[in-house]
Amino acid sequence: MEIQEEFEKTGKWLFRWRSYLPLALIPLFLLAMEKYHYLNNSEASDNLWELLCLFISFLGLGIRVWTVGCTPPRTSGRNTRTQIADTLNTTGMYSIVRHPLYLGNFFMLAGIVMFTRHLWLMLIYILLFALYYERIIFTEEAFLERKFGQDFIDWAHKTPAFIPKFKNYCPPANKFNWKKALKAEYNGFAALLLSMFALEVYGDWLIQHKIDLDLHWIVLSGIGILTWITVRFLKKYTRVLDITKR
Repeated sequence: MEIQEEFEKTGKWLFRWRSYLPLALIPLFLLAMEKYHYLNNSEASDNLWELLCLFISFLGLGIRVWTVGCTPPRTSGRNTRTQIADTLNTTGMYSIVRHPLYLGNFFMLAGIVMFTRHLWLMLIYILLFALYYERIIFTEEAFLERKFGQDFIDWAHKTPAFIPKFKNYCPPANKFNWKKALKAEYNGFAALLLSMFALEVYGDWLIQHKIDLDLHWIVLSGIGILTWITVRFLKKYTRVLDITKR
């Protein structure tokens, strides 16, 4: 088998299971948390660090929300078995970077990794992310080139794969659809807040040897849970979030 075919075959498999990358980091998280400490041995400094981690993760979530909300149907979805692209996205976030959803994924998980306060874990995460998504990106772009030909080549030539080129920005061709964005990203929103809440509680327990529930984390995790339950209910039992027209 040629190396190109091998890359594409591996990429298809990783594409199907791409949502489970965070699970592979759990053993490393547990190892890192064994040496958990307050930044500068100060709870005040530690709270500022947690705010920075939240900002980084929400930056990633914001990238995903804006990207998904501005794309046409049957593109940029959460499909897992096959590649789907009825049209080639080249405006909005796709005008400055070819893979904005994966850029969003990177920042979302980076904020959670930073929460452990360990540089070595961040470096391992960056390496694993690069190795994991390299094959997925290769597979996606091979699919897009076969389907869209020269249009894809021209767009890829001027648009970087992962580091945004802001001077290329072109407003999205589609109006932002909050229903589509909410339906696609509510799981990620809840998972982000609950993951950080779990790390916060576990970290405080390691230091203080007791469960210490900070009010702001109770509120944030409550918002995450309430959002998940509400959107889940609306999706399953109502037509409030149905998308009738794009």
